[in-house]
Amino acid sequence: MPKMKRSSTAKKRFRWVASGTAIKRSKAYRRHILTKKSSKRKRQLREVAYVSPMEKRHIERMMPY
Repeated sequence: MPKMKRSSTAKKRFRWVASGTAIKRSKAYRRHILTKKSSKRKRQLREVAYVSPMEKRHIERMMPY
């Protein structure tokens, strides 16, 4: 049985937390057109977000280990 590969797109976008209980992700809307966004909004977009429990099941299938 060959080893199961992880999704290349998922490994670029998501990281497991050290305990393995949750999956971290970055927030959207922080790439470009930043001049019109307030400093507060840009600062909040820097914070780490966590994948919701419903989406976590799908991402776990893409990242089996």
